Amino acid sequence: MEYVHTLQPVILLLFIGIVSIVMMRSMRMSPIVGYLLAGMMIGSHGLGLIHDSETTHLLAELGVVFLLFDIGLHFSLSHIWDARRDILGLGPLQMVLCTAALALVFAVSGDLPKDISIVLGAALALSSTAVAVQTLAEYGQQRCPIGQSAIAVLIFQDICAIFLLILANSLGESRESLAGAITSATVKGGVAFVAAIVIGRFVVGPLFVFLSRTKREEIFTATALLVVLATAAATGAMGLSLTLGAFLGGMIISETPYRHVIQTEVKPFRALLLGFFFVTVGMSLDFEILYREWWKILLAVSLLVSIKTIMVYLAARSLRRPMPSAIQLSFLLSQGSEFAFVIFGMPALKAALGPELSAILITSIAASMALTPLLATLGHRLATHLANKDSEAGHATESLPVHQIAPVVIFGMNEVGQRVADGLEAHGISYTAIEMDHDRFIKAHADGYPVAFGDVADVRLMETFDMAQRPTIVITIARYEISQALTPIVRERYPNLTRFVSVENDEERQKFETLGMKAIVTRSVPKGLDLAALVLREHKVSDDKIQKWMRREQEQALETVDARELLAGTT
Repeated sequence: MEYVHTLQPVILLLFIGIVSIVMMRSMRMSPIVGYLLAGMMIGSHGLGLIHDSETTHLLAELGVVFLLFDIGLHFSLSHIWDARRDILGLGPLQMVLCTAALALVFAVSGDLPKDISIVLGAALALSSTAVAVQTLAEYGQQRCPIGQSAIAVLIFQDICAIFLLILANSLGESRESLAGAITSATVKGGVAFVAAIVIGRFVVGPLFVFLSRTKREEIFTATALLVVLATAAATGAMGLSLTLGAFLGGMIISETPYRHVIQTEVKPFRALLLGFFFVTVGMSLDFEILYREWWKILLAVSLLVSIKTIMVYLAARSLRRPMPSAIQLSFLLSQGSEFAFVIFGMPALKAALGPELSAILITSIAASMALTPLLATLGHRLATHLANKDSEAGHATESLPVHQIAPVVIFGMNEVGQRVADGLEAHGISYTAIEMDHDRFIKAHADGYPVAFGDVADVRLMETFDMAQRPTIVITIARYEISQALTPIVRERYPNLTRFVSVENDEERQKFETLGMKAIVTRSVPKGLDLAALVLREHKVSDDKIQKWMRREQEQALETVDARELLAGTT
């Protein structure tokens, strides 16, 4: 009978999780909000259907462990190198500005110690990876400059979150000064990071090669669980957090060819256990406190979203991001993070906050997550409006000085054109983009691409853009009659210009090749990858680098599909 009592909370949590997902999906809201509300209802402050126990604590801890393991799986060193400008630029600057502003609010408004205020400010400076990525997927922006910058910032924040977990744990254990805790956290994290790299290269990599020879699918599931739990237990035994070990375990596997297989195997465990964690967070909230302090919650949500929006915008603009891009980033990253729930639960912070302030902050973060789709829509519309004003002002038609002229012109910023632009950007090759469709131009401009409005069929525009100084043009909107009419002019005025064109079938390819153009039938997934590879080879990028980039693009395309499925509730 004792096993029945142990299973009861698990059964109830499973039932509540299913109901929360179904209800939040119908309302187009994050399941996290549903989990928190469900926890409030069934917890000791609500209906009293479930109480804190070793079982609920274990399930909650495992939820965070699997979340960190999944983040570690995406922590590819090559991906970080590609996004280094945002990870080492916008990410740190945004964290510093948001942490300083939010810590100042705590320092001014309460009796909290300075070190606790700084840690709280840093925890609230984090944004929700799950919510932000889902919102990007809804707008189809994961692969555009806006999406890439946002994901890079989120990666940096995830790194900071790991550091904050160690820091908060150090404060709780030793009550040492903030400087001492930071030093301790840095040393511990550094040692664990180096150990993870060594173990991954000399132990885990060869182990997976050996296991793959068995050709048994279930062995990958068992091995994935073993890596998650073993690495978490190892860092826990060393006096570090379980979550750090889980993150390092994911990072170890991220550099192997088996990352996607393992990610698929642990995905159900992550989603289920993480849901349990959010339900237990909701169980700690008191309805009476929330009802009594509703105005403080409203004020806290307003301050959190406003401060983060302003600070992210200032960080982006200070790094010379276009205003539409800065606005979209600021609204997209204005919510709190699921990591804050974990950090607020650490002993030192939990004791310093008390039940009332803790309930206010947790509810405010949950509310900011729920508001993210609305805020993102507002930011997107505002950015689109500004991009439209820029186009009406005609700023994009000015001639460029010769020393600023990019070697590649992309005509047509559809999906294929954007893929070519992404490939050039990834390999440090500058380009100028031109779009003749006004709606596509506005969208590309708002999404962060440097694009001008016009039609290269206009010979005067070709002169304005100094086509004689550019070796390559990529045409993603195939118009045979116009190309045929312009070919004699192009050959006379721009004899060194290489013309690439994207076509739909072999018949079109043959027609364009008779004009001296390099035509390629777009068959790749994601669309435009094959044309991008051809252009990169033209500009002396090695096949090895191109293949690595193409693999990353295909992996990210798969992750985009996963995010859209998550948004639709299929997970």
